[in-house]
Amino acid sequence: MEFSILDLLDLDLKEHNHLQLTCIAGRSGLSRKLTNAKISRPGLPLSGFFDEFSHESIQVFGRGEQRYLKKLESEDQLATLEKLFSYPIPTCIFCDGGRPSLRFIEIAERSGCSILQTALGSADFSRGLIQMLDEIFAQTLTIHGVLVEVYGIGVLITGDSGVGKSETALELIERGHRLISDDTVKLRNISDTYLIGSGENPLLAHHMEIRGIGILNLANLFGVGSIRDKKQVQLLVHLEEWDSNKNYDRVGEELSESLLGITIPKLEIPVKPGRNVPIIIETAARNERLKKLGYYSAKEFDQSVLKWLESESARNLYYNNEETF
Repeated sequence: MEFSILDLLDLDLKEHNHLQLTCIAGRSGLSRKLTNAKISRPGLPLSGFFDEFSHESIQVFGRGEQRYLKKLESEDQLATLEKLFSYPIPTCIFCDGGRPSLRFIEIAERSGCSILQTALGSADFSRGLIQMLDEIFAQTLTIHGVLVEVYGIGVLITGDSGVGKSETALELIERGHRLISDDTVKLRNISDTYLIGSGENPLLAHHMEIRGIGILNLANLFGVGSIRDKKQVQLLVHLEEWDSNKNYDRVGEELSESLLGITIPKLEIPVKPGRNVPIIIETAARNERLKKLGYYSAKEFDQSVLKWLESESARNLYYNNEETF
């Protein structure tokens, strides 16, 4: 993947400039490429220690580094600075509204390195930048399916072509839920912690193909409140044609599937005439929210049955053969 410093500035603008980045020098270096999601604080290199120097990372200058730079310049010790820029650094970013000296700018521009500035403190800026870079360089997987948000739960609906994924999603949207993407969903592994799903093509993500009708623009039909750009995938629902020879789960067995190394809870829902699949998915989303709050309906039912079996009346009925269990 190729991603330049200029792309980073453009993305920051699209994200409403939440990193507050501006280029103050070295514009010719904006074409330099980023190769990883790491950032570096160059305190040790400025002091002359270049072992394990992460030169391929963005260099972030906080207040400490900026004060140390002033000390080096006041003592006319710029050898380490010259050596710093002998490496192909992607860019240097000054936090807290700091601005480098003219000598720093001269050395940076001579090496072809851009200099950016932000008004944010180094801690806040670093958190935001790492989050952005994690999304940019995340592992990705494109999957055939529909991603919808149901009661705040990101539900990825999969299944064979023609099983009714889009029709199910359309009914969910009519019931007030939101579409993220139809037909193809792009998944991103964020820090090996969770999956973010979005449309493979942002311009087409909120269009839906319904057999017999054609292509629908959901934003125009139901309003902008019926769509969103991305959502964490928290539940996988696989639709399949009803198979009378297959034993389907009836007691809440916990299934899961691994996508990009992250385990997602999974439900297998058989489809046949008379089954209201959208309501089943709504109920599954509600149940998933309860699980996140620590309430498991299946486990509670199992414990209730065990308590009943262990009760004195149940034992008496069993030993006296008065009733068959």
